[in-house]
Amino acid sequence: MSLLIKLFKALNANQHSGQIAFSFVLGMILGLTPLFFPHNLLTLALIFFLRVNLSAVIVATLFFSGLAYLLDPVFNQIGLWILQAQTMQSVFTDLYNSAFWRFLHFNNSIVMGSVVTAYLLSVPAFLLFWVLVKTYRQRFLVWTNKFKIIRLLKGAEGAGFVSGMMK
Repeated sequence: MSLLIKLFKALNANQHSGQIAFSFVLGMILGLTPLFFPHNLLTLALIFFLRVNLSAVIVATLFFSGLAYLLDPVFNQIGLWILQAQTMQSVFTDLYNSAFWRFLHFNNSIVMGSVVTAYLLSVPAFLLFWVLVKTYRQRFLVWTNKFKIIRLLKGAEGAGFVSGMMK
């Protein structure tokens, strides 16, 4: 529950909407691809070195992990289609003969399909999440701020902050 509260605080804060959208995209990539494979080291490095909202990453990872479970047959078909492409057979054979590429498990059809799908969807997903965050802030946040209980809660937070400073 505290994770969702942190997420809503981030959505309501003055963080740039692109930053939150990028956090959702990184969580989407982590969620759609198999977790314990080397390709996620790049995603984890981006999460730790860039300024992203961790609660958005975690929520997106949890959501897209559940979705990935349902999409595994699709990822398998996409991976098989890529790996069985006749024009790429010599390239994949050469790559597989290298220890580095074998370590990346690119020859696993689900890994290949999910990685390709996740990275291809990352740009449209970023744009979608960016629009959703902006829409949330322009419509829903303005609508909720009209309620008296919300204003009272915000006032209570401010009063708690001021009383904490007085001590």
